[in-house]
Amino acid sequence: MQRQLINPPGTEATYDRLHFSQAVRAGNLIWVSGQVGIDKSTGAPAEGMDAQARIAFEGVRTVLAAAGASMSDIVELMTFHTDMRTDIEEFVKVKDEYLPENYPAWTGVGVSQLARDGLLVEIRVVAAVGN
Repeated sequence: MQRQLINPPGTEATYDRLHFSQAVRAGNLIWVSGQVGIDKSTGAPAEGMDAQARIAFEGVRTVLAAAGASMSDIVELMTFHTDMRTDIEEFVKVKDEYLPENYPAWTGVGVSQLARDGLLVEIRVVAAVGN
C-alpha cells in the first residue's frame, strides 16, 4: 500500500525544518499530526482554550481536506491538555461544534507541557474515508 504525505500549502516550512508531515494517508486511513492553537497573524499561541481549540480544529479540517477527507471521516480523536481540570469543559464546547454528531472515539491526556510554551491543547486524529 502506498503512503501519501499530506502537507497543505503554508506547512512546507514545518516539513522542511522539523521533518514531519501534517498527515499521512495509506489507503482509506489518514493519520493527522497534532494540531495546535498558534495564531498565524502573530506566530504565538492564541489567548485561551476557546481560541486555541478553534485554531487547532481548523488545522485538522484543513489537513483532512488536503487529504480528500472531512471532519465527518474522523474515527479517533486524541487530545493532549496542559490543564484538563479547568479547561476541559470549554474544550468540549468547541469540540462539539466541529464534531456535532457520530462522535469518534476520544482519548484525552493530561500533560505537563506541549512543544511550545503557552500551548494549552494539541489535537490529533485518525480518519477513515468512505466508511
